[in-house]
Amino acid sequence: MIIAGFVAILYGEFSYTTHSQVPDMGLILVDDTENHPMRIPPILGLAGMAIGGGLIYYGRKQRG
Repeated sequence: MIIAGFVAILYGEFSYTTHSQVPDMGLILVDDTENHPMRIPPILGLAGMAIGGGLIYYGRKQRG
């Protein structure tokens, strides 16, 4: 969780591509691809790091 939170803060966004069906235009090749960027709020990265730290802290507290 800590590493995932750090990566979320570091990069801040990811994107994915979708391909749509396009009618056949004969000799013309039509390709419909769309790129969708997704922003990750920094607060989610900080929350992931805090939760990961809490899991480590309470996990070690339970053992000894």
